[in-house]
Amino acid sequence: MASARGVAGEVPGRVPDCLVLINGQVLEDGALRRGRAVLVQSARIVDVLDASDPRCRAADVVDLGGGLLLPGFIDLQVNGGGGVLFNDAPTVETIRTLAETHRRFGTTGFLPTLISADLDVVARAIAAVRAAIAAGVPGVLGIHIEGPFLNAARKGVHDPAKLRELDAGALELLGSLREGRTLVTLAPEMTTPERIRELTRAGVVVSAGHTNATYAEVQAALAHGLTGFTHLFNAMSQITPREPGVVGAALLDPNSWCGIIVDGVHTDPAVLRLALKCKSPRRFVLVTDAMPPVGTGDDYFVLGGRRISVQGTVCRDEEGRLAGSNIDMASCVRNAMSMLGLSLDEAVHMASAAPAQFLGLGADTGRIAAGCRANLVLTDEDLNVRETWIDGRSSRG
Repeated sequence: MASARGVAGEVPGRVPDCLVLINGQVLEDGALRRGRAVLVQSARIVDVLDASDPRCRAADVVDLGGGLLLPGFIDLQVNGGGGVLFNDAPTVETIRTLAETHRRFGTTGFLPTLISADLDVVARAIAAVRAAIAAGVPGVLGIHIEGPFLNAARKGVHDPAKLRELDAGALELLGSLREGRTLVTLAPEMTTPERIRELTRAGVVVSAGHTNATYAEVQAALAHGLTGFTHLFNAMSQITPREPGVVGAALLDPNSWCGIIVDGVHTDPAVLRLALKCKSPRRFVLVTDAMPPVGTGDDYFVLGGRRISVQGTVCRDEEGRLAGSNIDMASCVRNAMSMLGLSLDEAVHMASAAPAQFLGLGADTGRIAAGCRANLVLTDEDLNVRETWIDGRSSRG
């Protein structure tokens, strides 16, 4: 949206690189508020203030047209989008395509996600993310390495030939990014609590997924630094009368984070509503598990040589197994409200503040508050995305 003041140089006393977003409904402190303005300068939110505040006069004005101004969405599981798959081409160009595609749906921060691959491919993916961050590709927060340290009994569509042990060489590689956040999904029973501790000491965020672990094994992993669960209920041991499994451990632990794919298929909405009664909704994180068709309209793609059919938001291989999804974050937020009965604030929290906190970025992003990065999304009442800002820069250029 164009500035209401025209050319910046025509405004006496204007502060350089400063804009104010007005005439919107700002999601602030859990509620939509009218009459508030968001003052942005040099990639950060200076303050959220009354629209009549004199500090607004020195900024370029952006009229939001009454839309909803929300914190930008953060997606921790982006395998593909825009017709590309990170596994197929772990390059800066692929990451840029993922960023541009998912930004159209409100995602202002994401982790390119690599599913089980040989370690040389993992190394290339980490190098690509490092280069993308250095090149300033908007929205790249780091990398999610989902496997190959998984249990073949819960592999899903992961290639069993790629699964391997978490040895010393792999540990060193997983902790090598430095410039951004690294999230690793592994099966706790396929390694040791001590190696999980080594990962966390290297700054890696560790999540359990594709795992057949017992409740006791998960408890040990939690005590050694495990903090998350990847696509809760899917590809993990379930609750049974005499063994709570991974799901039971996830729901009973108050401090860990649970990723959920709210598409009505990966997990029945009634099951997710039950989960929300077991654990604070503030500890659930919306993820897309997005695949190449997102943003394209394609009805199939190829994953590891297998044809994956796409119908609506659902992706399945030839044996009927789910293979990620064809869903975007704005749709996940809508579904969290319509399927799970959540308020706008609760649903948006799962898409912004919760993933930021899980990654250890909660003080810096995921909220509309003074001092936070200016990562924002403007939507209409139906959560259709109109515009986004990443570090204060608009998607409209």
